[in-house]
Amino acid sequence: LLSNSNVQNVARSSRIPTGRLLDAMGSQLDTGNTTEPSKADIKFVVTDEDFVTAYGIKTVAGRNFSKTFTTDTSAYVINETAVKALGLKNNESAIGKQFTYGGRKGNIIGVVNDFHFESLHQRILPLVFFMAFSSGNYNGISVKVSGNNLKGALAHIEQTWKKFLPETPYEYNFLDSRFEKLYASEQKQGIIFSVFSGIAIFIACLGLLGLSAFAISQRIKEIGIRKVLGAGAGNIVGLLSKDFLKLVLIAALIAFPVAWASMSKWLEDFAYRVDISLWIFAISAICATLVAFATISIQALKAANANPVKSLRTE
Repeated sequence: LLSNSNVQNVARSSRIPTGRLLDAMGSQLDTGNTTEPSKADIKFVVTDEDFVTAYGIKTVAGRNFSKTFTTDTSAYVINETAVKALGLKNNESAIGKQFTYGGRKGNIIGVVNDFHFESLHQRILPLVFFMAFSSGNYNGISVKVSGNNLKGALAHIEQTWKKFLPETPYEYNFLDSRFEKLYASEQKQGIIFSVFSGIAIFIACLGLLGLSAFAISQRIKEIGIRKVLGAGAGNIVGLLSKDFLKLVLIAALIAFPVAWASMSKWLEDFAYRVDISLWIFAISAICATLVAFATISIQALKAANANPVKSLRTE
Protein backbone atom coordinates (compact mmCIF):
# COMPACT_ATOMS: atom_id res chain seq x y z
CA LEU A 1 0.00 0.00 0.00
CA LEU A 2 2.78 2.43 0.88
CA SER A 3 4.42 1.94 -2.51
CA ASN A 4 1.95 4.48 -3.92
CA SER A 5 2.77 8.14 -3.27
CA ASN A 6 -0.91 8.92 -2.61
CA VAL A 7 -0.88 6.65 0.45
CA GLN A 8 0.64 8.45 3.44
CA ASN A 9 0.13 6.04 6.34
CA VAL A 10 -1.24 2.56 6.95
CA ALA A 11 -2.20 1.26 10.39
CA ARG A 12 -3.95 -1.76 11.88
CA SER A 13 -6.15 -1.87 14.96
CA SER A 14 -8.83 -3.89 16.68
CA ARG A 15 -11.17 -0.89 16.64
CA ILE A 16 -11.43 2.26 14.55
CA PRO A 17 -12.34 5.69 15.94
CA THR A 18 -16.14 6.26 15.92
CA GLY A 19 -16.59 2.72 17.25
CA ARG A 20 -17.69 2.07 20.83
CA LEU A 21 -15.07 1.22 23.44
CA LEU A 22 -16.68 -1.80 25.03
CA ASP A 23 -13.69 -4.06 25.77
CA ALA A 24 -11.95 -3.94 29.15
CA MET A 25 -9.83 -6.27 31.27
CA GLY A 26 -8.47 -6.20 34.78
CA SER A 27 -5.35 -4.15 35.37
CA GLN A 28 -2.59 -3.82 37.97
CA LEU A 29 -0.03 -1.06 38.41
CA ASP A 30 3.29 -1.60 40.19
CA THR A 31 3.92 1.59 42.18
CA GLY A 32 7.20 0.30 43.64
CA ASN A 33 5.76 -0.51 47.02
CA THR A 34 2.90 -2.76 46.09
CA THR A 35 1.04 -4.21 43.14
CA GLU A 36 -2.68 -4.05 43.63
CA PRO A 37 -5.59 -4.47 41.22
CA SER A 38 -6.64 -1.15 39.78
CA LYS A 39 -10.17 0.05 40.39
CA ALA A 40 -10.16 1.95 37.09
CA ASP A 41 -12.24 0.57 34.25
CA ILE A 42 -9.69 0.91 31.45
CA LYS A 43 -10.76 0.12 27.89
CA PHE A 44 -8.27 -1.20 25.36
CA VAL A 45 -7.50 -1.05 21.66
CA VAL A 46 -5.01 -3.39 19.99
CA THR A 47 -2.85 -1.39 17.58
CA ASP A 48 0.37 -1.62 15.61
CA GLU A 49 3.30 0.81 15.55
CA ASP A 50 1.70 3.14 13.00
CA PHE A 51 -1.73 3.74 14.55
CA VAL A 52 -0.76 6.81 16.61
CA THR A 53 1.06 8.39 13.67
CA ALA A 54 -1.66 7.64 11.12
CA TYR A 55 -4.36 9.31 13.21
CA GLY A 56 -2.21 12.26 14.24
CA ILE A 57 -2.45 11.43 17.93
CA LYS A 58 0.00 13.49 19.99
CA THR A 59 2.43 11.75 22.33
CA VAL A 60 2.68 13.93 25.45
CA ALA A 61 5.15 11.76 27.39
CA GLY A 62 7.47 8.90 26.54
CA ARG A 63 7.27 7.46 23.06
CA ASN A 64 5.10 5.49 20.68
CA PHE A 65 5.51 1.83 19.74
CA SER A 66 8.49 1.19 17.46
CA LYS A 67 9.75 -1.72 15.39
CA THR A 68 13.22 -0.89 16.67
CA PHE A 69 12.37 -2.21 20.13
CA THR A 70 11.43 -5.88 20.16
CA THR A 71 10.16 -5.55 23.75
CA ASP A 72 7.35 -3.25 22.57
CA THR A 73 5.21 -6.31 21.88
CA SER A 74 4.59 -6.42 25.63
CA ALA A 75 4.60 -2.64 26.22
CA TYR A 76 1.69 -0.26 26.80
CA VAL A 77 0.70 3.24 25.73
CA ILE A 78 -2.08 4.92 27.71
CA ASN A 79 -4.03 8.17 27.38
CA GLU A 80 -4.08 11.07 29.85
CA THR A 81 -7.40 10.00 31.35
CA ALA A 82 -5.90 6.59 32.15
CA VAL A 83 -3.01 8.33 33.95
CA LYS A 84 -5.51 10.07 36.22
CA ALA A 85 -7.58 6.91 36.67
CA LEU A 86 -4.48 5.02 37.83
CA GLY A 87 -3.78 7.70 40.43
CA LEU A 88 -0.46 8.83 38.95
CA LYS A 89 0.77 12.38 39.60
CA ASN A 90 1.48 13.35 36.01
CA ASN A 91 2.11 11.95 32.56
CA GLU A 92 5.88 11.65 33.02
CA SER A 93 5.49 9.60 36.21
CA ALA A 94 3.69 6.90 34.23
CA ILE A 95 6.67 6.19 31.97
CA GLY A 96 8.52 3.02 32.94
CA LYS A 97 5.87 1.81 35.40
CA GLN A 98 5.22 -1.91 35.32
CA PHE A 99 1.66 -2.49 34.23
CA THR A 100 -0.33 -5.70 34.02
CA TYR A 101 -3.41 -5.78 31.84
CA GLY A 102 -5.50 -8.90 31.34
CA GLY A 103 -2.73 -10.99 32.91
CA ARG A 104 -0.15 -9.63 30.45
CA LYS A 105 2.82 -7.88 32.08
CA GLY A 106 4.73 -5.02 30.51
CA ASN A 107 5.89 -1.46 30.95
CA ILE A 108 4.15 1.81 30.11
CA ILE A 109 6.32 3.44 27.46
CA GLY A 110 4.17 6.37 26.41
CA VAL A 111 1.22 8.64 27.14
CA VAL A 112 -0.92 10.15 24.39
CA ASN A 113 -3.26 13.11 24.59
CA ASP A 114 -6.96 12.62 25.24
CA PHE A 115 -8.87 12.41 21.98
CA HIS A 116 -12.45 11.52 21.10
CA PHE A 117 -12.42 7.89 20.04
CA GLU A 118 -16.21 7.75 20.43
CA SER A 119 -18.82 10.41 19.78
CA LEU A 120 -19.33 13.52 21.91
CA HIS A 121 -22.22 11.71 23.60
CA GLN A 122 -19.62 9.81 25.65
CA ARG A 123 -16.87 11.12 27.90
CA ILE A 124 -13.26 10.32 27.07
CA LEU A 125 -12.57 7.01 28.81
CA PRO A 126 -9.32 5.64 30.26
CA LEU A 127 -7.69 3.87 27.34
CA VAL A 128 -4.70 1.58 26.90
CA PHE A 129 -3.04 0.59 23.62
CA PHE A 130 -0.95 -2.52 23.15
CA MET A 131 0.36 -4.50 20.21
CA ALA A 132 -1.00 -7.85 19.13
CA PHE A 133 1.00 -11.06 19.30
CA SER A 134 -0.46 -12.08 15.94
CA SER A 135 -2.07 -10.29 13.00
CA GLY A 136 -5.36 -12.06 13.71
CA ASN A 137 -6.09 -9.60 16.52
CA TYR A 138 -6.42 -6.71 14.06
CA ASN A 139 -9.93 -6.20 12.74
CA GLY A 140 -9.40 -3.14 10.56
CA ILE A 141 -6.88 -1.39 8.37
CA SER A 142 -6.72 2.40 8.40
CA VAL A 143 -5.23 4.01 5.30
CA LYS A 144 -4.44 7.72 5.26
CA VAL A 145 -4.44 9.08 1.72
CA SER A 146 -3.59 12.49 0.33
CA GLY A 147 -6.35 14.55 -1.23
CA ASN A 148 -4.41 15.15 -4.44
CA ASN A 149 -5.50 12.01 -6.26
CA LEU A 150 -8.19 10.25 -4.25
CA LYS A 151 -9.43 8.21 -7.18
CA GLY A 152 -5.95 6.91 -7.92
CA ALA A 153 -5.33 6.09 -4.26
CA LEU A 154 -8.55 4.10 -3.98
CA ALA A 155 -7.76 2.21 -7.16
CA HIS A 156 -4.32 1.28 -5.80
CA ILE A 157 -5.80 0.14 -2.48
CA GLU A 158 -8.39 -2.02 -4.23
CA GLN A 159 -5.79 -3.52 -6.56
CA THR A 160 -3.51 -4.35 -3.63
CA TRP A 161 -6.37 -5.84 -1.63
CA LYS A 162 -7.47 -8.12 -4.47
CA LYS A 163 -3.89 -9.19 -5.02
CA PHE A 164 -3.41 -10.47 -1.47
CA LEU A 165 -7.02 -11.25 -0.45
CA PRO A 166 -8.86 -12.15 -3.66
CA GLU A 167 -11.48 -14.24 -1.87
CA THR A 168 -12.41 -11.54 0.67
CA PRO A 169 -14.83 -8.80 -0.47
CA TYR A 170 -13.20 -5.37 -0.71
CA GLU A 171 -15.09 -2.84 1.39
CA TYR A 172 -14.07 0.59 2.60
CA ASN A 173 -15.53 3.73 4.16
CA PHE A 174 -14.29 7.18 5.05
CA LEU A 175 -13.73 8.32 8.62
CA ASP A 176 -15.61 11.61 8.16
CA SER A 177 -18.71 9.72 6.99
CA ARG A 178 -18.46 7.46 10.04
CA PHE A 179 -18.36 10.50 12.33
CA GLU A 180 -21.25 12.04 10.41
CA LYS A 181 -23.39 8.98 11.10
CA LEU A 182 -22.83 9.45 14.84
CA TYR A 183 -24.75 12.73 14.67
CA ALA A 184 -27.26 11.85 11.94
CA SER A 185 -30.21 11.98 14.35
CA GLU A 186 -29.19 15.44 15.60
CA GLN A 187 -28.86 16.72 12.03
CA LYS A 188 -32.32 15.40 11.16
CA GLN A 189 -33.74 17.02 14.29
CA GLY A 190 -32.13 20.30 13.26
CA ILE A 191 -33.78 20.19 9.84
CA ILE A 192 -37.18 19.25 11.30
CA PHE A 193 -37.04 22.02 13.92
CA SER A 194 -35.95 24.57 11.31
CA VAL A 195 -38.82 23.67 8.97
CA PHE A 196 -41.49 23.69 11.68
CA SER A 197 -40.09 26.87 13.21
CA GLY A 198 -40.38 28.56 9.83
CA ILE A 199 -43.96 27.36 9.46
CA ALA A 200 -44.81 28.54 12.99
CA ILE A 201 -43.32 31.99 12.33
CA PHE A 202 -45.22 32.28 9.05
CA ILE A 203 -48.55 31.35 10.70
CA ALA A 204 -47.85 33.73 13.59
CA CYS A 205 -47.14 36.57 11.14
CA LEU A 206 -50.40 35.88 9.31
CA GLY A 207 -52.30 36.00 12.58
CA LEU A 208 -50.50 39.16 13.64
CA LEU A 209 -51.22 40.76 10.27
CA GLY A 210 -54.93 39.97 10.57
CA LEU A 211 -55.11 41.10 14.18
CA SER A 212 -53.36 44.38 13.43
CA ALA A 213 -55.62 45.01 10.44
CA PHE A 214 -58.70 44.46 12.62
CA ALA A 215 -57.39 46.64 15.47
CA ILE A 216 -56.41 49.45 13.10
CA SER A 217 -59.80 49.37 11.37
CA GLN A 218 -61.41 50.03 14.79
CA ARG A 219 -59.23 53.12 15.26
CA ILE A 220 -59.39 54.53 11.74
CA LYS A 221 -61.17 57.75 12.83
CA GLU A 222 -58.75 58.22 15.73
CA ILE A 223 -55.89 58.01 13.25
CA GLY A 224 -57.60 60.55 11.00
CA ILE A 225 -58.05 63.00 13.88
CA ARG A 226 -54.43 62.60 14.96
CA LYS A 227 -53.26 63.32 11.41
CA VAL A 228 -55.42 66.42 11.21
CA LEU A 229 -53.90 67.61 14.49
CA GLY A 230 -50.40 67.21 13.03
CA ALA A 231 -49.29 63.67 13.92
CA GLY A 232 -46.74 62.24 11.48
CA ALA A 233 -46.67 58.75 9.96
CA GLY A 234 -43.86 57.71 12.34
CA ASN A 235 -45.87 58.74 15.41
CA ILE A 236 -48.92 56.81 14.22
CA VAL A 237 -46.91 53.67 13.38
CA GLY A 238 -45.25 53.81 16.82
CA LEU A 239 -48.61 54.26 18.53
CA LEU A 240 -50.22 51.33 16.73
CA SER A 241 -47.22 49.04 17.11
CA LYS A 242 -46.66 49.62 20.82
CA ASP A 243 -49.49 47.42 22.08
CA PHE A 244 -48.60 44.53 19.79
CA LEU A 245 -44.91 44.65 20.65
CA LYS A 246 -45.81 44.41 24.34
CA LEU A 247 -47.60 41.13 23.57
CA VAL A 248 -44.54 39.85 21.68
CA LEU A 249 -42.27 40.61 24.64
CA ILE A 250 -44.68 38.92 27.06
CA ALA A 251 -44.73 35.85 24.79
CA ALA A 252 -40.91 35.85 24.73
CA LEU A 253 -40.71 35.95 28.53
CA ILE A 254 -42.97 32.90 28.67
CA ALA A 255 -41.17 31.03 25.88
CA PHE A 256 -37.58 31.59 27.01
CA PRO A 257 -37.72 29.53 30.25
CA VAL A 258 -39.46 26.69 28.38
CA ALA A 259 -36.85 26.80 25.60
CA TRP A 260 -33.98 26.90 28.11
CA ALA A 261 -35.36 23.94 30.08
CA SER A 262 -36.00 21.80 26.99
CA MET A 263 -32.60 22.55 25.44
CA SER A 264 -30.79 21.87 28.71
CA LYS A 265 -32.56 18.51 28.93
CA TRP A 266 -31.57 17.68 25.34
CA LEU A 267 -27.94 18.66 25.90
CA GLU A 268 -27.73 16.27 28.85
CA ASP A 269 -27.37 13.46 26.30
CA PHE A 270 -23.93 14.84 25.39
CA ALA A 271 -20.91 14.45 27.64
CA TYR A 272 -19.38 17.49 25.93
CA ARG A 273 -21.72 20.32 25.08
CA VAL A 274 -22.00 24.07 24.66
CA ASP A 275 -23.44 26.36 27.31
CA ILE A 276 -26.71 28.16 26.63
CA SER A 277 -25.74 31.83 26.82
CA LEU A 278 -28.06 34.72 27.55
CA TRP A 279 -27.10 36.48 24.32
CA ILE A 280 -28.88 33.73 22.36
CA PHE A 281 -32.18 34.70 24.01
CA ALA A 282 -31.44 38.40 23.58
CA ILE A 283 -30.89 37.95 19.84
CA SER A 284 -34.05 35.82 19.62
CA ALA A 285 -36.06 38.55 21.34
CA ILE A 286 -34.67 41.20 18.99
CA CYS A 287 -35.43 39.07 15.91
CA ALA A 288 -38.97 38.33 17.12
CA THR A 289 -39.56 42.03 17.78
CA LEU A 290 -38.26 43.04 14.35
CA VAL A 291 -40.40 40.41 12.58
CA ALA A 292 -43.49 41.49 14.52
CA PHE A 293 -42.77 45.18 13.91
CA ALA A 294 -42.27 44.60 10.17
CA THR A 295 -45.57 42.68 10.02
CA ILE A 296 -47.55 45.31 11.94
CA SER A 297 -45.95 48.18 10.00
CA ILE A 298 -47.58 47.00 6.78
CA GLN A 299 -51.04 47.85 8.11
CA ALA A 300 -49.85 50.75 10.26
CA LEU A 301 -48.20 52.56 7.36
CA LYS A 302 -51.24 51.98 5.21
CA ALA A 303 -53.45 53.60 7.85
CA ALA A 304 -50.96 56.41 8.55
CA ASN A 305 -50.68 57.36 4.88
CA ALA A 306 -54.43 57.25 4.22
CA ASN A 307 -56.29 60.51 3.52
CA PRO A 308 -57.89 61.57 6.86
CA VAL A 309 -60.73 63.27 5.00
CA LYS A 310 -62.07 59.91 3.83
CA SER A 311 -62.15 58.52 7.37
CA LEU A 312 -63.68 61.67 8.93
CA ARG A 313 -66.29 62.79 6.41
CA THR A 314 -68.55 59.83 7.18
CA GLU A 315 -70.95 60.20 10.11
